[in-house]
Amino acid sequence: MKAADFHTTTRLAFEDLGRVHFIGIGGAGMSAIARILLARGVAVSGSDSKDSRTLRQLEELGAVVHVGHDGRNIAGADTVVVSTAIRPDNPELEAAVAGGLNIIHRSVALASSMGSQELIAVAGTHGKTTTTAMVTVMLQSAGREPSFAIGGDVAALGVNAAHGTGGIFVAEADESDGSFLNYLPKTIIVTNVEADHLDHYGSAESVYASFDSFAGLLPQDGVLVVCLDDPGARALAERFRARGTGQRIVGYGYAEDADVRIRDSRFDAASSSSTLEFDGGTQELRLQVPGEHNIRNAAAAFAAGLGVGLEPAAAAAGLAGFTGAARRFEARGEAGGVRVFDDYAHHPTEVEAALQAARRVAQGHQVHVLFQPHLFSRTREFAADFAKALSLADSVAVLDIYPAREDPIPGVTSELITERLDTSGGYEPDPDHAVLAVAGRAQPGDIVMTIGAGDVTQYGPRLVEDLARRTADGRH
Repeated sequence: MKAADFHTTTRLAFEDLGRVHFIGIGGAGMSAIARILLARGVAVSGSDSKDSRTLRQLEELGAVVHVGHDGRNIAGADTVVVSTAIRPDNPELEAAVAGGLNIIHRSVALASSMGSQELIAVAGTHGKTTTTAMVTVMLQSAGREPSFAIGGDVAALGVNAAHGTGGIFVAEADESDGSFLNYLPKTIIVTNVEADHLDHYGSAESVYASFDSFAGLLPQDGVLVVCLDDPGARALAERFRARGTGQRIVGYGYAEDADVRIRDSRFDAASSSSTLEFDGGTQELRLQVPGEHNIRNAAAAFAAGLGVGLEPAAAAAGLAGFTGAARRFEARGEAGGVRVFDDYAHHPTEVEAALQAARRVAQGHQVHVLFQPHLFSRTREFAADFAKALSLADSVAVLDIYPAREDPIPGVTSELITERLDTSGGYEPDPDHAVLAVAGRAQPGDIVMTIGAGDVTQYGPRLVEDLARRTADGRH
């Protein structure tokens, strides 16, 4: 039986979870839920394939953690939490099935941990993590003490999850396997809707239908906050309005018909600002992160903040304190006048947004990229779009595909992307050689980026080290 088979399990009451074991507890989503349950006094154990700082932090919070997967690790557990990434032959999943334990998808566990708190759920093909983090930082700044679960660490928060006492829960709602349908949101933010995760959905139409179902979860007094600049999100709003069920729809973006309209955006190397127009006035917005996409994300958070009763100035002040989420244009170091950044972008639209931001930060200097495709199915579907987005860079080195949960697909390789590139560089199957090649192209003032959702992030520090050596040797 596959882990995916458990993602539609009926939502459980918090009190019915008992002792909870997480298979893959070191992942961003799983560790977030574990943190919340630990804070609420639940006995938690878990395992991961390798040791990490996250495991050690959870251990300090009281979790029993194991490095490596073994059926004996689930001893004493009442509930076992899995994600779609867990394979059927995982020994802990096999032991849980054989023992008749309660097995639930991580989304069900997260929904159970929310209790009766009012949920702000952030969905979208991309931008979820940053927008969820912005909403959380904004609410914390306003003294609302939200609970939150985010798919990445946030510098302004210090952690990716916490149990708050303010009665609001902010959560990243993952659409990749349809599991976001397990939530009961009061407010939904949709940043964009595009075809992705076709290994699960099979077609773009199925993706759109899933978002329709998600919006349909809103209660009568719920609010749907959507980006009107995105065709998919706009179409979702139009379909939802046509249902005539009466829930409030708030559009945001640069669009003329947006309820929260972005005007006069301004950018520099490390920040951005704009004016937001809304029913009741205008508000200046200043951010410590660059890029037009972050202005949109902040407008979404601002709209949600107004929806839960924040004053416009308080919402803007909270957003001004946001300094970025881990692996979202995250600075990894500088050497020889070259700055190195890391970004989790793994869809063509995300890659394009990251490189547009890099162009602004580079201020006329060049941008060099080390890119790792994520999933064979995504590479097959979007190879041409990836090539177009990556061609915004001055040079690109493309590593082998990071498989994650997938088995190889015959004929699908990184060369499907590199053969379409309209910039210098190409396929680099040897990561060591790729690091040397990328560092060797960079000159003082340039930007170097590692991009992808796999383990490409590990090469950021190595790029900084090689750039430092080159500077010491007089090669820059």
